[in-house]
Amino acid sequence: MSHPEAPPRPAAKLTLPTLTAMVVGSMVGAGVFSLPSRFAQETGVAGALIAWAVAGTGMLMLAFVFQALAVRRPDLDAGVYAYAKAGFGEYLGFFSAFGYWASACVGNVTYWVLIMSTVGAVAPVLGDGDTVTAVVISSVGLWGFFLLIRRGVKEAAAINRIVTVAKIVPILFFVVLALFYFEPSVFADNFSGTDEAGTLFDQVRGTMLATVFVFLGVEGASVYSRHAKRREDVGRATVLGFLSVFAVFASVTIVSYGLLPMAEIAELRQPSMAEVLESAVGTWGKVFISVGLIVSVLGAYLAWTLMAAEVLFVAAKDKDMPRFLGQSTAADVPENALLLTTCLSQIVLVVTLFSDDAFTFALDLTSALSLIPFLLAAAFALKVAARPERWGAVGRSTRRELVIAVVATLYTAFLLYAAGPKFVLVSFILYAPATFLFVKSRREQGRRLFSPGEAVICAVSVIGAAIGIAALSAGWIEL
Repeated sequence: MSHPEAPPRPAAKLTLPTLTAMVVGSMVGAGVFSLPSRFAQETGVAGALIAWAVAGTGMLMLAFVFQALAVRRPDLDAGVYAYAKAGFGEYLGFFSAFGYWASACVGNVTYWVLIMSTVGAVAPVLGDGDTVTAVVISSVGLWGFFLLIRRGVKEAAAINRIVTVAKIVPILFFVVLALFYFEPSVFADNFSGTDEAGTLFDQVRGTMLATVFVFLGVEGASVYSRHAKRREDVGRATVLGFLSVFAVFASVTIVSYGLLPMAEIAELRQPSMAEVLESAVGTWGKVFISVGLIVSVLGAYLAWTLMAAEVLFVAAKDKDMPRFLGQSTAADVPENALLLTTCLSQIVLVVTLFSDDAFTFALDLTSALSLIPFLLAAAFALKVAARPERWGAVGRSTRRELVIAVVATLYTAFLLYAAGPKFVLVSFILYAPATFLFVKSRREQGRRLFSPGEAVICAVSVIGAAIGIAALSAGWIEL
């Protein structure tokens, strides 16, 4: 029995300001409110400055990569996934789509955990966002957003623009107040970190996944490229969105070192930004930041759910996912993709009950899942810059584009190294079963399931998943 075709897609209408707001809305979420303690657990001021310099440069190169690819390959929609497929074949393109989608789903769980942890400061039954009560309440919110987004992409995007402005205010307010109460002597004591933090390189490496998490969303405009009013706005929104938030993120971390000793910041309850401000101005500061966090996180959740569903939808339309994920409603909502997105978030939300630190685990796993899609996109940009005529690029590539692609590729490869084997193995546990979706898609088309090269990639993912499961069972790695 054949599946019904999706209704005609509406004309593209997203403008540069709207695309930029979606990028900023995607990037400003749970991660920024946890930055003070996340950094203080790993490094002092010196390591933090280097980490932000490395992360800022690397992510800016990735932003430039997405900008260049939007211009050189305007025929490719849904950014991260489409670039991986064009450069490395259908199976790795599928893995990129699934990894990016799974990253968004796990990232959405961090939002609910952080909201519950915030409210848990006054309602102990919610704990750190990982109690049964917290999971039940989070589940209600999760499905409530499903119903909201199901009403239509336009309505959800309009809400996101409003929320983006609302959530930037408390973050800027925190930075200004922190500068007012800044103590140079405390900052100096925190400069080199602690002996337990290890070498400066180890300190910088330890912060990398945290920086990846807060910068997730830099590719947001490219995911929505099919909705853009003008194609060149996709690249512009990517760079503008990144530059708009980079200084804010770095400032949140650095100014915190001037308010409390590093050891105290590291032990703060999440959201640590609220706890840091409370130490300076009292309870009202904590309440103000907590309210801002809830608004921010809900807005980011909305943006990420939209992007996750969009990636599945486009992959299905390109016949790299099963047909049912390519169906949409009259309101331009990829309903089945949205439903699957919500279901995976629900599953991961339940898994947090068994984690020692639900927020940190979900945050790091989110970052790790996104690394392979980012690496493949950067590597494709490198191919396009090196041989534009071979890869169907529009216009001539420049030496600047080649240098940018090289730096972006090296940076994302370093991030995989920084993630360590734990999260790579856990990622394989998710990647390997996803192959069933790829197999279903191939069977729907009556095609051969795997080419020889694809069979090798499948075998590697299955072996990695088996090792990951064995490591979890034996206690070699823990959630």
